[in-house]
Amino acid sequence: MAERTGVYPCYENQFQIETAKTGETSTMSNIADMESFSVSFDNGIEEWTPFDSEGWTRRLATAKAVTITVTGKRNIGDPGNDMVAGLISKNGRDVEKPFTWIFPDGSKIEFANAVINVTNVGAGDSIGVAPLEFEVMSNGKPTFTQSA
Repeated sequence: MAERTGVYPCYENQFQIETAKTGETSTMSNIADMESFSVSFDNGIEEWTPFDSEGWTRRLATAKAVTITVTGKRNIGDPGNDMVAGLISKNGRDVEKPFTWIFPDGSKIEFANAVINVTNVGAGDSIGVAPLEFEVMSNGKPTFTQSA
């Protein structure tokens, strides 16, 4: 992908989830009809105030986590959308899935075993389009690949 500069629309971000696995080969699919997302980076910060710092606090970042909250519409028949919605009744390791966030410049963050927390499938106003809402929570260190 050619180097990009300048601003870009948010829709150029894309999300993929594993929809099939054969041996070591995973099929990753986009999730259709997602409309918005937000990202929260949680940082574990250890603090201490030694005598020699004259009252100034010292800090060290000791932990990281990321949560991506995604909202959109339920699209029955789309492999990515169906995979997410199908996790609504599962628990434990059954809600861990490979998940990829692809940035507009082609860089990507890959989560090997993201925890997919489905928060809404189909609930809403009688005249509204059924929603699909979920959180993608890091579960261990993700892999970041810079675009070429």
